[in-house]
Amino acid sequence: MPNFNSNSGSERQVDPVNRNLNENEDMDLLMEQILENINTTPIGQVLKKIASLPEVRKEKVLGVRQQLTEGKYDLNKRLDIALDKVLEDLMT
Repeated sequence: MPNFNSNSGSERQVDPVNRNLNENEDMDLLMEQILENINTTPIGQVLKKIASLPEVRKEKVLGVRQQLTEGKYDLNKRLDIALDKVLEDLMT
C-alpha cells in the first residue's frame, strides 16, 4: 500500500522549538565572545569612552541652540576645538 504521509523520506521537518534554542545558544555564545574581547578592540575602547561620558545637560544644549539661531556662536571654531580634543583623546 502506498504511503500517503506528507513526510517523505527526503523532506526533513524542522522543530521550531529546538531551532529557536539553537539560535539562542549561538547568539549567547557570540555575545559572550564580544563581551570578552570588547576592551581589546578599538571599537570597544571607543564604546567604553562613550559610556563614561557625562549626561547631556539640556540647559547647555538649549543655550547653544539659541546662540546658533542668533548667529552668536562661532561653529567652525568650536568644531575645530572639539575635533582636536577628540583626536587627542584617541591618541592617548
